[in-house]
Amino acid sequence: MERETQRQLHTSLLDEECSSTYGIQNGGSSVTAAVVLSTFIAVCGSYVFGASVGYSSPAESGIRSDLGLSVAEYSIFGSILTIGAMLGAAMSGKIADVVGQRIAMGISEILCIIGWLAIFLSKNAWPLDLGRLLTGIGVGSLSYLVPVYIADVTPKNLRGGFANFHQFMITFGTAMTYILGTVVSWRILALIGTIPCLVHLVGLFMIPESPRWLAKTGRHREFEVTLQNLRGANSDISQEANQIKDYTELLEQLPKARILGLFQRTYSWSLIVGVGLMLLRQLGGVSAISFYASSIFEAAGFSATIGTIVMAAVQIVMIILSVFLTDKSGRRVLLMVSASGTCLGCLLVGLAFSLQDIHWCKAFAPILAFVGILCFSIIDST
Repeated sequence: MERETQRQLHTSLLDEECSSTYGIQNGGSSVTAAVVLSTFIAVCGSYVFGASVGYSSPAESGIRSDLGLSVAEYSIFGSILTIGAMLGAAMSGKIADVVGQRIAMGISEILCIIGWLAIFLSKNAWPLDLGRLLTGIGVGSLSYLVPVYIADVTPKNLRGGFANFHQFMITFGTAMTYILGTVVSWRILALIGTIPCLVHLVGLFMIPESPRWLAKTGRHREFEVTLQNLRGANSDISQEANQIKDYTELLEQLPKARILGLFQRTYSWSLIVGVGLMLLRQLGGVSAISFYASSIFEAAGFSATIGTIVMAAVQIVMIILSVFLTDKSGRRVLLMVSASGTCLGCLLVGLAFSLQDIHWCKAFAPILAFVGILCFSIIDST
């Protein structure tokens, strides 16, 4: 029985993929104002994620000077965001299943607002770290909730294009925070961080709940009304509605998934590739460079202001180009180029500091560090 249900689920997924690929949509392929508004409001959460990642780099010198933090204490502040993000990501799925994606995103933004205000009001290390932790929990949840919500509200044949806005807004949020951090104090920068949170929080009252969640919880009338509003009054939603209902019913018939269930021979290769790619990104230096870019520039003898602004501008340009490159080159090619480029970037930064340590060709160290971080940012943004 379980095997038959899995076979039906696989068939349902294939049907959905074929509909997306070949445009088998009964009027659901057009972009409506409701879809655009829902996506725009949702990606405000992506911007919040990017702003949180970009905050610690331009704020470092001001925070350490005003609060008298040591390098170790500031390192805790910078890195505790990732601990919070892990907690938030782990909890977000369960919370969304119970209360829906809209309310879950709202809870996440409330945590982010409290976190930013705690940072703004901090007089010593512990409220600073607590605020960063709460912000991390919030953005960790949003990193799951936003792309899932976008996938749920957009038509299947346009889903990939709309999903790109999530990554774009993360990079844009990071870049804008880098730039703003060069002209405002760390406290004002934290206060500015609450603005996209508030926009997202207020905007959630203007967008619908995920149609899939409504179908999953048995609210079929509300599900059909929501889907009709998203696809347009004149669209025939019958095929898509039936697919979603069939899919959710099949999911309910399957036994509850367990973490240990992933460690089966059937999933071994997929698990190795998926986890391997995530480890490659996280252990490849992305957090270190994102969190401490300004101090890396300063330590290398390069202007932190110029380096940060150029890096931010490059990231925005490259994330736009990557949308088109993905369609032309495919993800596998871009992944190989990205891995090679980030490796080269780290190598150049490491070489710059090695030259400083051995007092040989020290004049080249600032340029090497700048080129290395720029190379890393260009390639990582793709």
